[in-house]
Amino acid sequence: MAEVAYIGGYTPDTGGSGPGITLVELGSLARLGETVASGPSFLAVHPELPVLYAVGEAERGTVATFGRGENGVLSPLAQRSSEGSAPCHLAVDPTGTRLAVANYGDGTVSVHGLDASGLPEQVWIFPYREGSHAHQAVFGPDGVLYVSDLGACEVRRYLVGDAVVPHPDGPVRLAPGMGPRHMARSGDHWYVAGELDGTVRVYDDGWNELRAVPATGTGRHNEPSHLEVSGGFVYVANRGPDTISVFSGPELETVAEVACGGVWPRHFALADGRMYVANQRSDGVAVLPLDGGVPGVAAEVFAVGSPSCVLPLS
Repeated sequence: MAEVAYIGGYTPDTGGSGPGITLVELGSLARLGETVASGPSFLAVHPELPVLYAVGEAERGTVATFGRGENGVLSPLAQRSSEGSAPCHLAVDPTGTRLAVANYGDGTVSVHGLDASGLPEQVWIFPYREGSHAHQAVFGPDGVLYVSDLGACEVRRYLVGDAVVPHPDGPVRLAPGMGPRHMARSGDHWYVAGELDGTVRVYDDGWNELRAVPATGTGRHNEPSHLEVSGGFVYVANRGPDTISVFSGPELETVAEVACGGVWPRHFALADGRMYVANQRSDGVAVLPLDGGVPGVAAEVFAVGSPSCVLPLS
């Protein structure tokens, strides 16, 4: 069971009001500590080592590495360039040997080899054409790194082995104007949130589109942000309507749409029968109880400036 969570967000030097990385005890929502960091808008943890990684979402992007103490308190270990501008997402592969970073500002994808202690060493850099905005990196079970590109309306692919190289079949082209942001794989299907056209789309494992539906039923302008799949449900955060939509997958039939407990839900995480929603513009993480997988009314809100990522850990 999850015991603590790390909350990342925007700091005053990156246009927000957050303190850096906040450590909170889940359940009691007790604030356990804060770690100074510049614009840690997204966080990831090593699958085996007590190591946490954070992007620094600035013009000259960075990747910071922290050691995690027994009490969860972070200690800085290293910081290096993200090899691009405005990095907004990073992910560690299941073997703990590769760290992928999506740089939104210039579309560059960087993949960092990790040594035995979890520190970045060798790096592969993949710049892209003008107008590209890499937004999320996902390591697939097939040895492929998938990167959503909001600007190019495609999913870029890289083969990950002893070296990292572009996939010989190239990127997957998605619907023009969709603006793919976050995606998730479940079984033989991929689900993708379209930030620019306000849709959720489902694809088979060959990336053939099966269905597209509006991410909100409110009729309001919507910029979907985060998407997750769990327990047969597809969850999508809607910025504008300020809701969480729940669909049954892969049919994408609407199950529910509920208030997110704040303003501008940038990210959310599921843990211990609850949904934790990082509401960026209302400076809080809302706690929504899950009843049969459907979020309810926010029971509590943990106050923290400009949150953009919630990472629960046990």
